[in-house]
Amino acid sequence: MAHLTDVRGGGAPSSPPDAPVLDNAVWAALAGPHAHLAERFGRAARYQAGIYAFAALADPADPDAWADLHTLVGPSTAVRIKPVDRAPDGWQVVGGGEGVQLVDTALWAEPAPEAVRLGPADVPEILDLVARTRPGPFLERTVETGTYLGIRHQGRLIALAGERLRLPGWTEVSAVCTDPAYRGRGLATRLVRAVAAGIRERGDTPFLHAAADNTRAIRLYESIGFTLRRRSTIVQVRSPGTSRGTGLL
Repeated sequence: MAHLTDVRGGGAPSSPPDAPVLDNAVWAALAGPHAHLAERFGRAARYQAGIYAFAALADPADPDAWADLHTLVGPSTAVRIKPVDRAPDGWQVVGGGEGVQLVDTALWAEPAPEAVRLGPADVPEILDLVARTRPGPFLERTVETGTYLGIRHQGRLIALAGERLRLPGWTEVSAVCTDPAYRGRGLATRLVRAVAAGIRERGDTPFLHAAADNTRAIRLYESIGFTLRRRSTIVQVRSPGTSRGTGLL
């Protein structure tokens, strides 16, 4: 008799795993499972327009990677990158913030029977919910990054969660949000558990990101089995005004 894999997990929290691939998660996704969604030149890459407004460098300390990024995005172009502590000479820092990364160490994951799979036809409703709840960046094509699940009430989308970054062995849970009129019912938690169950079924481990000042969300994630792994700096930079070449790989 075949044995069924228990995707639920749970139990006492453990320490965050030693997973260097998570230190540069956007690059690991764009150079790996999400390569089909990437624009890339050498040691720099970014998501295609409308998917996720982040770029990444193979090594943020490598000047050649920054030169490749300049070629990729062109002169005088704003782009967001993480994790980056500082930009090289000629790049103007125009914004930024602090984020945290949490990983699944004791999450109880299970399907949510009431959840429905969301796709391109649901994007207008998703964007409306995201605009009202502000869970983080979500664009017209973000649904292409993975599985997105929603809960509806009388046909109206009231809660959402899904998969964004996917890298070898890991998948990010993202866009977790609930209509303000329906909060306090555990909808977001049920969806996180359901998304995580799907991630585990294919052998990956869930992780997620949050703004460092979003203490309410961080406490929720820690209470259901995620553990803080690291803090990182996000910067928005503008490329130098002089072109350094063209072309995409």
